[in-house]
Amino acid sequence: MFTGIVQTQAKVNAARDQGDFRQLEIAVPPRYLQDLEIGASIAINGCCLTVRSFTAEAQEESGLGLVRFDVIDETLRLTNLGSLDTGSHVNFERSLTMGRELGGHIVSGHIHCTGTVLERIDTTSNCRMLIGVPLTWLEYILPKGFVSVDGASLTVGEVTEQGFWLHLIPETLEVTVLGAARVGTQVNIEADQQTLTIVETVKRVLARQN
Repeated sequence: MFTGIVQTQAKVNAARDQGDFRQLEIAVPPRYLQDLEIGASIAINGCCLTVRSFTAEAQEESGLGLVRFDVIDETLRLTNLGSLDTGSHVNFERSLTMGRELGGHIVSGHIHCTGTVLERIDTTSNCRMLIGVPLTWLEYILPKGFVSVDGASLTVGEVTEQGFWLHLIPETLEVTVLGAARVGTQVNIEADQQTLTIVETVKRVLARQN
């Protein structure tokens, strides 16, 4: 489980396609790999991936540690991880540790769909961004509710027929890859599980009554 509070931006050190899966090697400051174990879960752009191997020591040239993942075809189909190239930046979050402050909302790391940045409006104090999502998932995104976008826990602004608006503060733009997002950028979307459960339960109850 994750909180949606992105810890840092990491960089894709290598992306190797191996038939029906892809190997990703992510470079990140070594402090984010301390006490890591093989088989642990890390959210990369909000997608829960299992650590295959890692090198926690800083590499001589970059000063960064390395962590490696195998990404299967189903994950590539549902997320933006298949479009990553060497040098791409990604949001990085280690899994939740019990007893730590929960600053966002509970995020599973299971991506429901991808969305597309349809509009971006920057002002001196913040940024408004319209994210288009498939209509089948839009019913689970409610005004002032939670949503995870590329792994960042965010509050939904207005909801439209196309998607939903985000209101992003400078801290979010600086820490996450959303700062570099432009019209046409593809982002990973995870709807709030509590909202999804409530909506699905109501739909089933109403269907039985009819």
